[in-house]
Amino acid sequence: MVEDKVMSLAEAVDRLVEDGDTVYLAGFTHLIPFAAGHEIIRQGKKDLTLCRATPDLIYDQMIAAGCARKVVFSWAGNPGVGLLRSFRKKAEAKEIELEEYTHYGMVARLWAGATNLPFFPLRSNIGSDLPAHNPNIKTVTCPYTGQVLSTVPALNPDVAVIHAQRADAQGNAHIWGIIGEQREAAFAARKVIITCEEIVSSEVIKSDPNRTLIPGFLVDAVVEEPWAAHPSYVQGYYDRDNDFYLEWDRISRSEEDLRAWLDEWVYGVSGRREYMARFGAERILKLRVNSQYSVPINLGSYR
Repeated sequence: MVEDKVMSLAEAVDRLVEDGDTVYLAGFTHLIPFAAGHEIIRQGKKDLTLCRATPDLIYDQMIAAGCARKVVFSWAGNPGVGLLRSFRKKAEAKEIELEEYTHYGMVARLWAGATNLPFFPLRSNIGSDLPAHNPNIKTVTCPYTGQVLSTVPALNPDVAVIHAQRADAQGNAHIWGIIGEQREAAFAARKVIITCEEIVSSEVIKSDPNRTLIPGFLVDAVVEEPWAAHPSYVQGYYDRDNDFYLEWDRISRSEEDLRAWLDEWVYGVSGRREYMARFGAERILKLRVNSQYSVPINLGSYR
């Protein structure tokens, strides 16, 4: 019998995320799993090593809430706006550890972890300032050419959280639009939570197999959570909430305003549905996208 992995987000986080874990919330500008990050905050998970290419607002919020012991990242900022203020404040006070790589270095670490390699060689890093600040960036001499190459260690998160447009009850997940490091994170992680805009039948997933970026055999929990990526966006469902990114810059300047925001929008709601309801219909409708379908392809049917 095929296993049904559907559960609530609260149940998935409670079961699969433990204090002290290394957690990877995947997605590059697109499909960032904000709802999962908020649930981790609500449940008071602590001493986490938070890994991400571009920490974005979600890690600023998790750092402000006291979830993080360490941040492993490539580039940190509020995209298009400026600083991650809680990230910077805690880093300057040495209240969190930092481990920095390039974007390619982070993805290479996941790739090594996903393919059961101890490290990954790359041409970048050499000549930059990063190796001087990160002792985990090392070098190796190529046995074929004698070239000195930079290396980064494999990354195998305890938990990866990936947001997708749709998935079936077994965790087979369709993703389209801008694709980041979701596939590598899923294959590298020991446990995987899929949140999605909608759970669909396995027939829908099988109708377009090339769009199945995450296979179900990797997945431990499937959560149907519409708007789970807000304020980032989901191609085909809703747009990026650029106003919120600007608002966060203002909110995060003041410790009082930041705490008030967490109290109202994270601790003060039971989940994503209540969170979105507080934004009101006008703002939600502004983020809705018009339908634009791709041209169908013929996959063929074999007798």
